[in-house]
Amino acid sequence: MSAYVMRLSRADDFDALMELAELSGPGFTSLPVNEERIQARLKNSTAAFAGNLPRPEYGKYLLMMDDVETGEVVGCSAVKAGVGIDHPFFNYRIITLAQASQAADRRFDMDALILTNEFVGYTEVGTLFLKPETRGTGAGRLAAQSRYLLMAAQPDRFGDNVLAELRGVVSREGETPFWDCLGERFFRMSFTEADYLSAVSDNQFILDLMPKYPIYIDLLPPEAREVIGRVHPEGVGALKLLEWEGFEFERVIDIFDGGPMVTTRRSVIRTIRESEVLTVEAGDVGDDATQALISNDRIEDFRTTLATGEPTGDEQFVVSPDVMERLKIKPGDKARVWLRRH
Repeated sequence: MSAYVMRLSRADDFDALMELAELSGPGFTSLPVNEERIQARLKNSTAAFAGNLPRPEYGKYLLMMDDVETGEVVGCSAVKAGVGIDHPFFNYRIITLAQASQAADRRFDMDALILTNEFVGYTEVGTLFLKPETRGTGAGRLAAQSRYLLMAAQPDRFGDNVLAELRGVVSREGETPFWDCLGERFFRMSFTEADYLSAVSDNQFILDLMPKYPIYIDLLPPEAREVIGRVHPEGVGALKLLEWEGFEFERVIDIFDGGPMVTTRRSVIRTIRESEVLTVEAGDVGDDATQALISNDRIEDFRTTLATGEPTGDEQFVVSPDVMERLKIKPGDKARVWLRRH
């Protein structure tokens, strides 16, 4: 099985990132097929890792996944230090309205959607995308958990609250029942157009065109109601990993495809809670070694990989020399280790 390493993005990742953007398909807002935006994304990531931003919350840390054997970039994931700061971060919150009339002897609840911008300052984990051939190899877990080890390496760069936005029900042709039955009525543009505009603009158009009053869910067609809060089939695994980490759905959805938003406290995230900084030594690793996620715990040249190793009980962790090469560390260095016990 191939070995993979997650590393910080570089300027020469442009072609690989454009390829991932094209493969990701409609609704994957964080990877627009736009050369200018992809170049800007790489530039911002380089500045973020180097600590060369006017404010830490502007940081957008992009991680690339390399196949160690071939050197091919096969995936990516990212951490956005703060959302809703440089431009609004709009979503729909589902609220319940109580309806009652003594005269009519009726009492019932109705759900409605209201436009909110309530996640200002939250750190967002996202942009998790892998080439199809890597799926089922553990690469998805590596791409997901690497983001939390990055946050653990220097917590003061990230928010106390964390969110993730999952793609909703969208076809390969860019059709989504939620948008077709709701958003299109107000924006007078296709889902693909609106989704692309949200990725390349400051989102002022959302504030200009979105309805200003609650929208009763019961008034929407059944095909729209059925996809509210549902995740895209390719995102089911990502949602399960997020829930395993401690994220919860609290009735907030994306305004374009109706996909779920999940949130948690950074201190609750399992990978962060269970990881520990150990001294790494090189040695022979037996067949009964423990599987672990290991990072070099250095944000300026961050690297992490899945490997097997043996804890010695004295705050040391023994790995094979090739694992140390993947992480660009040497014997006696500190590393952050998460042991897979579950």
